[in-house]
Amino acid sequence: MLFMGKSGSARRAAAIGAAFLLWVVVGQRSAFGGEPAAKPVEPGMAARVDGQVVTLDELEKALAPQLAKLQEQKFQLMESKLEELITERLLAIEAKRRGITVEELLKAEVTSKAPEVTDTEIKAFMTQNKARLQGQEAELRPKVREYLVGQKLQEARHAYLTGLQQRAKVERFLEEPEPVRIPVSAEGAFAQGPKDAPVTIVEFSDFQCPFCSRVVATLKEVVRLYPKQVRLAFRDFPIAGLHPKAAKAAEAARCAGEQGKFWEYHDLLFGSQAQATPADFKRFAEQLKLDANNFATCLDSGKHAAAVASDVQEGTRLGITGTPTFFINGRLVVGALPLEAFQRIIDRELRRSSK
Repeated sequence: MLFMGKSGSARRAAAIGAAFLLWVVVGQRSAFGGEPAAKPVEPGMAARVDGQVVTLDELEKALAPQLAKLQEQKFQLMESKLEELITERLLAIEAKRRGITVEELLKAEVTSKAPEVTDTEIKAFMTQNKARLQGQEAELRPKVREYLVGQKLQEARHAYLTGLQQRAKVERFLEEPEPVRIPVSAEGAFAQGPKDAPVTIVEFSDFQCPFCSRVVATLKEVVRLYPKQVRLAFRDFPIAGLHPKAAKAAEAARCAGEQGKFWEYHDLLFGSQAQATPADFKRFAEQLKLDANNFATCLDSGKHAAAVASDVQEGTRLGITGTPTFFINGRLVVGALPLEAFQRIIDRELRRSSK
């Protein structure tokens, strides 16, 4: 805009007036149907839908299972990488002290000291793994030897590194973050262990799942090792698409539970997964000397079908997609993990509870 024939001060005054007029016009648009002024974003807000707020807390709860898995994976990666870095540092320090390279150090202390693989060991390995080994013996022997050599080298390396760590001053300060905890009820589930145990494990399982069968012995050992510290609760999650007979097996176990034999029946089902007809279920009841008529009436009536379906619905709500799935004090743990993995988590939970 040009202001012809006016002084500088007059032009400045006119410009300020025009800017003020523009501000008034824009401001009035909100009052007369223009764009509304944006509402302030409150802390903890993720979205707003027609005035209704979606909070970050809601979002995190909806994603709790996925977030728990990601957090666990992140910590495991960091823990694993930390051990690698510690190992690298120890080897570098020892090699420097001895005035040699790391490669020369490993050759002197690991490769040269690893015991040789004997023909007897190769033969024993091939005999023990006959069902899994495919091919002629002459072709397999060098491959088995190579595998066993690698195994012995790994054992020798582990032993040497353990000795290095014991002689060095290694302090670890990496702490596991507070895990994402998902509220899971054990109310009404068949359980073993004291009700006031500091650690509760809620298992969602499928009686026809081979991985669930594999973890049974591990869980027995957990209960044996932590008789006062752990309570184990069993909930059903038969995956109908994979194991169509699993839901009826779950009903049968509940019928046995009515007569105080849930865990014994649980063990029979997992130990005989190929036998999964109603006739098999009734025969198992006879093996345990249950009241056959009461058991048959319970099973044939589908008395516990709704309870099994309710567990499945709850598991689906919790984000379970496979079995076995565990919630250890609300911590999501998936799969038939080895005993050491359960112990590591349980021990951490016990340390937390004692603080």
